[in-house]
Amino acid sequence: MVKRRLTVAQILPRLHTGGVERGTLEVAAELVRHGHRSLVVADRGGLEGDLIAQGSEHYPWAIGKKSLQTLRFVPRLRQLLSAEQVDIVHVRSRLPAWIAYLAWRGLPPQSRPHFVTTFHGFYSVGRYSAIMTKGERVIAVSESIRTHILEKYPQVDPVQVSVIYRGVNPQAFPFGFTPGDAWTRNWHQEFPETTGKFLLTIVGRISRLKGHAAFIELIQRLVDQEANVHGLVVGAPGSPTSTYFSQLRRRAEQRGLPITFTGGRNDVRDILAHSDILLSLSSQPESFGRTVAEALAVGTPVVAYDHGGVGEILGAAFPEGAVPEGDLSVAVERLLQFRHQPPRVANISPFPLQRTLDDTLALYRQLHLDESSRAPAH
Repeated sequence: MVKRRLTVAQILPRLHTGGVERGTLEVAAELVRHGHRSLVVADRGGLEGDLIAQGSEHYPWAIGKKSLQTLRFVPRLRQLLSAEQVDIVHVRSRLPAWIAYLAWRGLPPQSRPHFVTTFHGFYSVGRYSAIMTKGERVIAVSESIRTHILEKYPQVDPVQVSVIYRGVNPQAFPFGFTPGDAWTRNWHQEFPETTGKFLLTIVGRISRLKGHAAFIELIQRLVDQEANVHGLVVGAPGSPTSTYFSQLRRRAEQRGLPITFTGGRNDVRDILAHSDILLSLSSQPESFGRTVAEALAVGTPVVAYDHGGVGEILGAAFPEGAVPEGDLSVAVERLLQFRHQPPRVANISPFPLQRTLDDTLALYRQLHLDESSRAPAH
């Protein structure tokens, strides 16, 4: 049987650096590779050049802007879906999902594309977030997210929710990767204070929920035990005017702690491979924890709170790195243990990117073939 060429429109706020955006580009490239047509509706953010170079079509609409003016995109999107004969609409964020849903619902039932949503996070529960349950198929990026959906939205049919883990590209994060000599030399020139230290790293946007305050406390406890450590905070503040970021830096400086704030970096793979341990100490569970999966993919051990998607990753790939949520004492003990007896990470890659892409495209094809699965507007 010849597979029909699909037209898929992915919709998200904008194309800036982030896990959702990277996932969008990965699916878009896979669609093009299989001969399908890929459309992405999102504001510009720096990744649009890569998207277009891969063969996708980009509609640079500010569809995620929190303003009443954003409603003007409802008729524009409805016209786009109809004119381009879109088969699948895949929404990845709440406000764009509302715009897409209103556009979709305004089309004649027989000409509506299939409507797919992805739950990328533990969204606050309420009517606004409930839009993400409106998909004919709802993708959960971990079992933890699937459980969250079914517990908080009991009206959702469990059959409607599919778990598709976010994946790691083994070509981009090969097991045993070692940074090149030039990178290593430049790193030590830029950050000489890290040389010869037990390097503990936390990666991610700097916000109150991501565990940076706990990281500082952890470094303090290790310094008190003369562990010869150095903390590395990799990531930009949640906003350019973040007072929280300033408070963190001031706290570390006042205590005289060996902590370096690198800001945002585009060489995270090298940093992960160069680090001795990656830490994940988020006070709220992560939906998946892609950086944890990437660290383990290159062979760097992880110590992390055992909850949410990160707990699932550790359970599948590195259970010895899991510590009880919020228990810094156990985390310190585990780090000291790893300091004196470095653990080995197994080369098992439980979350390969290709599986993510295969499962996503299979879901698209199944919807397209099963016309009876089309959900009524509600």
